[in-house]
Amino acid sequence: MSTPYASAAPYYARYRPPYPAEFYELLADRFALDGSQTVLDLGAGPGPITLALAPLADQVYAVDPEPAMLAEGSRLAEERGLTNTSWLAGDAAGIGRLCLPRIDLCVIGRAFHLMDRSRVAAELDGVLAPRGGIVLVDSVAGPDVPHPPWAAVAEEVCARFLGPGHGRAADWDDVDRSGEAEGSEDRLAKSPFSRVETITWDQRLRHTADQVAGLLLSRPSSAPALFGDRRAAFESELRQALLDHDPGGTYARTVRVRAAIATRPRP
Repeated sequence: MSTPYASAAPYYARYRPPYPAEFYELLADRFALDGSQTVLDLGAGPGPITLALAPLADQVYAVDPEPAMLAEGSRLAEERGLTNTSWLAGDAAGIGRLCLPRIDLCVIGRAFHLMDRSRVAAELDGVLAPRGGIVLVDSVAGPDVPHPPWAAVAEEVCARFLGPGHGRAADWDDVDRSGEAEGSEDRLAKSPFSRVETITWDQRLRHTADQVAGLLLSRPSSAPALFGDRRAAFESELRQALLDHDPGGTYARTVRVRAAIATRPRP
């Protein structure tokens, strides 16, 4: 039987919203990305960050423990004609065993909170170039960015099929995880990469009912493997519930993209 992460991989690649162009422009500016750098995408999933950074770098290494995620990312890279990406099975605890070259930039998405954060920073200190850095990026929310009402409708349908706790608010990009992000940044401030700067952007997203279904299926707590042969019924019920809630068929939300840039102190 497919694992939740494995079965979610194609939905993750297709339905997770990309980070805004401003994020990649920031990375290009701060790390002088001109096609000659080597980048590490740690906890890459199917590689949305890898695929976006490949045109700006000489080589991008995507590292993730889930083979299905890596296979999906590799397929997309080939489909887009990107020949400078490498897809490596591994996790944050084994960075040293990957035999990576000197890295100019390491980008870590939401997966950072699942890692031994102090150990990751220490391991990266051994592979990052002197002027290199770590960038954490995630979509979070704060008290002034409310959870959209239609999301509660989607969560209720998930709970009917899978039980309480599935499709829950904690799995949505726009749930308030600002405290979690700040905790990660505090860890970095106590690491060799103690110069930490945080930048945020508000991103307005609009989804169709099909896209909401795909977004839910992209998450491990409501992945296709958990539904078994009831997945089609779930998607049908979810579409109908969303249309009953708002017949307009467009479901909007605002997410706050938060990037933390961590570099070593200047001599």
